[in-house]
Amino acid sequence: MLKRMATILIVEDDPLLLDALTGQLQQLQFSVCTATSVAGATALLQTQAVDGIILDLGLPGADGLDLLTWARNHIAGLPVLILTARDGVDDRVRGLNAGADDYITKPFNMQELQARLQAMLRRARQPAFTQASNAAGGPSTTLGPLLLDHASHTAALNGDPLELTQREWELLELLVNRCGEVVTRDDVLAAWRASPPEPGQTAAPPLNSNALEVYVHRLRKKLDVSPNLVIRNIRGLGYMLAKPAD
Repeated sequence: MLKRMATILIVEDDPLLLDALTGQLQQLQFSVCTATSVAGATALLQTQAVDGIILDLGLPGADGLDLLTWARNHIAGLPVLILTARDGVDDRVRGLNAGADDYITKPFNMQELQARLQAMLRRARQPAFTQASNAAGGPSTTLGPLLLDHASHTAALNGDPLELTQREWELLELLVNRCGEVVTRDDVLAAWRASPPEPGQTAAPPLNSNALEVYVHRLRKKLDVSPNLVIRNIRGLGYMLAKPAD
């Protein structure tokens, strides 16, 4: 259990589910506030500090992704877990690319939701993992000696720029955003399929596990100068960027 009571905003328009989630989280010693629309959630976030959001996408008046975009532009580092009936790969990719920290589809298991929520909140509080703004005012992420500038799709390691292809950048960003978690091969391939081919290519290379292994190998070599940044193979599942040692 977390050391202090965390405040969670649930944005959900189904009253039965909203009541059930509220009750369950309160039993787990979370403080809970609620909203049933994007407008209501936006107004609440401008007056009350929260530690994380559980966000439905199918909301009245505006899509939940609109709230996610607003939160990413106005509240640096706020963890957001999408909880939705939209279970397509394209929907999940859109949600994660828009900045969601995790994505769970309905129907769901409450114990899994609890575990993912607590893991998301722990990651947000890691001193080695902070989200801020760069000198140009755009979003950036610092993970130990690694700095990612999400606006320009550039990265620096120990202050030195990393030369990354588009696919390498997308892979690195996904691993950093889910640092300490397993990123499956399907997660990476789905993110690649949702983006255009790399500049200068007449045709995109085959998007398969063999191609992915090549990009992982290249990225490992570029991160090798820092022993604190290790991409681990998780047999049968995918890859994980280990959290840097303090």
